Amino acid sequence: MTVEFLLILSLKNVFIQNLLPNTDFITVPNKKNNSFVEQNRTRKKQNSYPMATFKININSNSNVLKFQQLVDAITDAVSSNQLHEGDMLPSVSQLMKEGQVSRDTVFKAYAELKQRGIVRSVPNRGYFVAKNKSKVFLFLDTFKAYKEVVYGSFRNHLPKDITVGLNFHHYNIKVFETIIKESLGKYSKYIIMNFDHPKVPEIIGQIPDRDLLIIDWKIHSSPQHSFVAQDFGSPVYDCLVKHIDRIRQYREFIFFYPPFTYHPKDAITFFEKFCRGNKINYRIIYNPEEFIIKKGDLYFLVSDRTLAKFLDQCHEKGYEPGHDVGVISYNETPTKKYIKNGITVISTDFEMMGQKAAAFVKSGGPMKITIPTTLKLRSSL
Repeated sequence: MTVEFLLILSLKNVFIQNLLPNTDFITVPNKKNNSFVEQNRTRKKQNSYPMATFKININSNSNVLKFQQLVDAITDAVSSNQLHEGDMLPSVSQLMKEGQVSRDTVFKAYAELKQRGIVRSVPNRGYFVAKNKSKVFLFLDTFKAYKEVVYGSFRNHLPKDITVGLNFHHYNIKVFETIIKESLGKYSKYIIMNFDHPKVPEIIGQIPDRDLLIIDWKIHSSPQHSFVAQDFGSPVYDCLVKHIDRIRQYREFIFFYPPFTYHPKDAITFFEKFCRGNKINYRIIYNPEEFIIKKGDLYFLVSDRTLAKFLDQCHEKGYEPGHDVGVISYNETPTKKYIKNGITVISTDFEMMGQKAAAFVKSGGPMKITIPTTLKLRSSL
């Protein structure tokens, strides 16, 4: 098993294991994977409990567990004001019959909703909506370990009565457009990671400016938009200048920008500015076939996949990072400080990014914050 595979697997496991237990719900752009609620409410006279009648459609072929489909259906109905505080929910027997699910599945769904504070149970009466909760739309780009840090910090700094709809677009503009279109009007705030595509401004333009926060990369943000982002340009230059004595010890400084990355190219511009201005022997490579590490060289890597390939080659050639070759990796993750006695990183503070995003949700006011980027020196440099 290669070092590359082990690294990617460990990063993904850290993300999934920490994310899923705390995630309120994950949405996908295919309605076949979700449950849907059609509601007909009959109001009785005042001071009585109105019964909400549901038609539950459970998709047996979905990757989403059946109990989670029930949880999502009721959560969505509460967030979209189809259900209100005090409304009576279907009994366990009703949901078993309509959803074609087991009694344990229904009990598990109601137990989860009670734990979140969305549903309360009344002895000898049934289940009722506890209160109408606010729901926030969080749109990240991909599964990555540092995105888990953003999510965890964001969730931990939100009030417990706010639920989060977590989504991923994977830099796919059709997915991006579909999910946002289906989310309109269903959330109180929208926290979105943009990417470089000409259609992005038109798509996010459908969201009221006061409800939108752009995070991580403020590309396609307008002057009216709030943002909590990092700067991928000048801080790279500043970080390298502070450690120029160490960098000068290497024969060549190599920036590997692989074809599969979406990392902002501002980093390349300021990397070149640093090297040229300080007469550092450098090279930028884009072709993965040219990524062959050599003793005495320093590598700047903006993808964890390329970091894994770097470590694979070190293992094959018997090189020790920080002694035979150097490496600077972009973006801090929970594991990099433990790999090979520590991987030097240039990174923003993702914990702070999540905290500030939560502050936007709580305050409701405009926000324009650039999170500092620093170099964390470890044994690989």
